Amino acid sequence: MEESTEAPSRKRLAVWQQHWQDESDAAFLYHMLAEAESQPEHKNLYGRFATIEERHANLWQQLLEEQGVDVDVPTPSLRVHILTWISRRFGVSLLLPLIIREESREVKVYLALHRESVISAAKQTALTLAKESAEHAEALSQLAGTDGEPWHRTASAGVLNHIVYGFNDGLTANFGLVAGVIGAHVEPGIIMATGLVGLIADALSMGSSSYLAAKSEQEVYEYEIDMEEEEIRLMPEVEEDELALMYERRGIQKPQARQMAQNLMCSPKQALDEQIREELGIGQPNTTPVKQGWITGTATAIGALIPVAPFFFLQGSAAIWTAFCLAMLSHFAVGAARSIFTGRALIRSGIDMFLVGLGVAGAAFIIGELISQWLL
Repeated sequence: MEESTEAPSRKRLAVWQQHWQDESDAAFLYHMLAEAESQPEHKNLYGRFATIEERHANLWQQLLEEQGVDVDVPTPSLRVHILTWISRRFGVSLLLPLIIREESREVKVYLALHRESVISAAKQTALTLAKESAEHAEALSQLAGTDGEPWHRTASAGVLNHIVYGFNDGLTANFGLVAGVIGAHVEPGIIMATGLVGLIADALSMGSSSYLAAKSEQEVYEYEIDMEEEEIRLMPEVEEDELALMYERRGIQKPQARQMAQNLMCSPKQALDEQIREELGIGQPNTTPVKQGWITGTATAIGALIPVAPFFFLQGSAAIWTAFCLAMLSHFAVGAARSIFTGRALIRSGIDMFLVGLGVAGAAFIIGELISQWLL
């Protein structure tokens, strides 16, 4: 909260500057998405969002300038450049879950800022941005095949999320395993064999776990949908009341809401679709359990291969140090990649992951050495 109504604290000004950067990044990203999008309707939507985000950035810039803060021309961050590259290389739809989550996060952040702020200009700016971010999140959710208020749901970042976290798990787990057997002072062939076995086991484990998790979620959704269908068949008057109340909450007058509900209940299938979206909050799945399992398992295998690969081409200390350097660089890279989903600073996220990898390798090496001494 600001220190006074006249002068916000230095910490609050830094938060405002971060909001200004985030909105500038969003404007740049939406412009790039509009260029990459092939469907005219979606292209126009992204172009309109870009214009709105530019206005958001200008609002923060104005607030900062009023407080005497010099604000330069915004430069797109590395994170948004990476997202732009992904959209051009793999298509805009791949980023939709991530962008929805970002817009949803902004709704919560700006509402909190509105509640806490004592400076009227900042308070009004936060409320305006919360409302418009909510509109963006809902519109993007419809593009992704879901309706409702996504900031009330905990959603994953989609396929990219599974790729990054699968890669991260394979890299970290197998790097620790390889470091452990190196600490045990075994033959190079055993190190390579252990790494390959660890790669296969970890990839199968992560892939099957991802498949089972997605399968379980799908089964829960199917059960809920079946139960809703039964309710519409057996208790149509109750479902009609629910629909009417839902329309009233949207601001529709009671008589009109009732008529809309009655009309919808004339078609049980349409009524079910409406209840699935609005009451259950279930949209069209972005992928299948099998595909999700393959994606996660493959990403895990690729990550797990990195600390093993040097032993195919090198021997002795050269292979060990090459494996160590590659694994540590990869830890930094995957940490930086995770910042795409977490919103944290790229360098800081990379360093955190670097330290985690170093800690895992060090602990595994020491344990391997202790075990070898105990066995011998």
